[in-house]
Amino acid sequence: MLTTSRGISLVLAIAIAALTVAFLLLLDEATPALLLVAGGISFSVSYILMQVTLEFLVFKEISNIYAVLEKIQKKDYTSIPEKNERLSISPLRKINKTINNYAQSKNREIETLQKNAAFRREFIADISHELKTPIFAAQGYIHTLLDGAVDDKSVRLKFLKRAAKSLNALDKLVHDLLTLSQMESGVIKFHFESFDLKDLIHEVIEELEQKASKRDMLIRFFYDKEKSYKTWADKDKIFRVCQNLISNAIKYNNDGGEVEIDLKTHKNHIAVEVKDNGKGIPPEDLKRIFERFYRVEKSRSREKGGTGLGLAIVKHILEGHKSKISVSSTLGKGSIFSFELPIEKNV
Repeated sequence: MLTTSRGISLVLAIAIAALTVAFLLLLDEATPALLLVAGGISFSVSYILMQVTLEFLVFKEISNIYAVLEKIQKKDYTSIPEKNERLSISPLRKINKTINNYAQSKNREIETLQKNAAFRREFIADISHELKTPIFAAQGYIHTLLDGAVDDKSVRLKFLKRAAKSLNALDKLVHDLLTLSQMESGVIKFHFESFDLKDLIHEVIEELEQKASKRDMLIRFFYDKEKSYKTWADKDKIFRVCQNLISNAIKYNNDGGEVEIDLKTHKNHIAVEVKDNGKGIPPEDLKRIFERFYRVEKSRSREKGGTGLGLAIVKHILEGHKSKISVSSTLGKGSIFSFELPIEKNV
């Protein structure tokens, strides 16, 4: 009984009433009626005040603290309410608030860990699938040769070329994975230098012209010949960004289509846009195309080659330049990828 607010209030109220009556007995004018009234009033007032104080300012808060602690003990961080300090005058509110804040932070930490665990599972599944494809292909060709096909000169050469192609794809995948991992961990450093972005894009176009011509595709490059497009960036990595974006524009465009590259200068930066008039990207895929191994059309993408890591690497390179890659797309009309780099200050 003494462990409840009512029991404690009753004992304290009786004690206060007894002290009040004892004090009044010291007075000569005290009458039995006065003692009875004084004792009753002091008991009633003391009981009510003690009950309210203990119930709403102490026991209720302690009960809330125990409820939160039980949830934490059970590792149940859901439905833990955040206390409003303004609505409470209890001296225990700081303790309750601290425990609630701790529980909320643990809840957020667990949610983050769960998301990371889900990401790791998905990543392992994706990388296993990506590695399996070229390994099984090369393995199949080599085992076929070992089983007797090596004696046929035409078959031998054809299968060796296919095995080499699969191994080259595997090598590129591993290289891209290492590059992406090193970028994320900060191992790869950026080496900034001054160069003309216009000349760099010309180099990329010259490298990819043959690939475009095989599909009767035209690459157009628009820029102002009177202007300088010098920037301060890592030339090799920006080359890779432009190479990836233009290569993708060719790869996922329609036969006989066009790839348009626009180079424009603004006040403090140079804007690069790579446009194609291909099938476009569905809205639900736009937010995910920069994730590792994410492909809009998985079957077609694998047929066209690539590791599924190109856009993820592009994103990390541009983030290292304090820039970002943007994309807009319309189904049936094509896509536009764009990014910005700073204009060299000393130009």
